[in-house]
Amino acid sequence: MIEAGSLKKGLKIEIDGEPYVITQFEFVKPGKGQALYKCKLKNMVTGVQFDKTWRSGDKIQPASLEEVEMEYLYQDGENYCFMNTATYDQEFLSAEQVGDARELIKENTVCSVLLFNGSPIGLTLPIFMDLRITKADPWVKGDTASGDTKPATLETGYVLQVPPFVEEGEKVRIDTRTGQYVERVKE
Repeated sequence: MIEAGSLKKGLKIEIDGEPYVITQFEFVKPGKGQALYKCKLKNMVTGVQFDKTWRSGDKIQPASLEEVEMEYLYQDGENYCFMNTATYDQEFLSAEQVGDARELIKENTVCSVLLFNGSPIGLTLPIFMDLRITKADPWVKGDTASGDTKPATLETGYVLQVPPFVEEGEKVRIDTRTGQYVERVKE
């Protein structure tokens, strides 16, 4: 159990059998009485947010979360199949659980899948991914009127802005945290 005095932003706790993450934290010491810990919590499965206040001395259950390396295999309708790289067990995550990662994920990508009580609730992509550009306008040397970037479509269907010298068919490195171009990848 965690003491209320140990609460902080980013801590993952369990309330009524559901995992929550503390998104905001405030310590309040009234003139008299016990100290209060006001928190804004976000459900890690449903995304629902609410406020909760604890008094000093209250005990909170930590969430039993585990991160496991899994390889993305394929998409089956709205579900995404992942294989545990250690045990070869397969787990399915819904499109909602995969979230924005579905715009950048491709087959055979090794990801970090978050498990709550043994079942998957979310995933984290590697920080950088190398993807091929399938569609980009050609660059005309000396064309400065169009600006310093142009739209490009990646093999996953994701569209982003790249420098004008990047051409169709080239591989580029993408920062998965921001979804932005980092650099060209030499093959």
